[in-house]
Amino acid sequence: MDEKIKNVLGGVAIIVGVLLTFAVASYVSSYAKSVDPSSFRSFSVAGDGKAVIVPDVARFSFSVITEGGKDVGMLQQENTKKVNAINAYARTEGISEKDIKTLSYNVDPRYQYYMCPPKEGGVCPPAEIAGYTILQSVQVTVRDFSKIGTLLSGVVANGANSVSQLTFTIDDPTIVQNEARAEAIVKAKQKAEGLAAAGGFRLGKLLSIEEYAQQPGYPYPVYERAVGGMGGGGAIPSIEPGSQEVSVSVTLRYEIR
Repeated sequence: MDEKIKNVLGGVAIIVGVLLTFAVASYVSSYAKSVDPSSFRSFSVAGDGKAVIVPDVARFSFSVITEGGKDVGMLQQENTKKVNAINAYARTEGISEKDIKTLSYNVDPRYQYYMCPPKEGGVCPPAEIAGYTILQSVQVTVRDFSKIGTLLSGVVANGANSVSQLTFTIDDPTIVQNEARAEAIVKAKQKAEGLAAAGGFRLGKLLSIEEYAQQPGYPYPVYERAVGGMGGGGAIPSIEPGSQEVSVSVTLRYEIR
């Protein structure tokens, strides 16, 4: 009798153990899916959205180069004096203080190199610092486009060695990017719904979304001092901002049900 009870209890224990094993495995699988969305069967779709804008600001930079001897302090004073004069001119053309920003300030040595003596075993004299070159670059933001041509010519006439990196953009791209993003998401979702209908499955929850946005702003060629009428009394350049297209691309990943 005791032997039969032992056998029965042993069988029950085995059954309980098997059931517990399946229960644990099922729980682990469900938990893994809840914390790791990539375990779902899924697919991805992409969509593009565009919006056209008219730029409301322009930006350009000018540089002042000062070369001289070893007296760095004197060179700095000379360079700063020129930059301050250009900044003062820009303010007379309606540019506010907050729209004038220093981009870079470099002090670089210039070396004097000597020829090595022709005799075998001769020692080359070391290079010596002959002087220094200071280069300061400043960015100017222009909000009145009718002033752009005058400013480009004026900063050169007032001492800038070069003018470059003229770009047209918008001060706050958020609104137009939101419009392009909304269009991209709608297109991607419509594509996902079409694929689901054609494939005979239902869309599950949205697992992830990725975005790539093209920032507004494009360069316009600007010439260096005394070139193309920008120095020495030439004609003021005529520049038009035109319009720009802002693009946003999104990739949506959906669960397949």
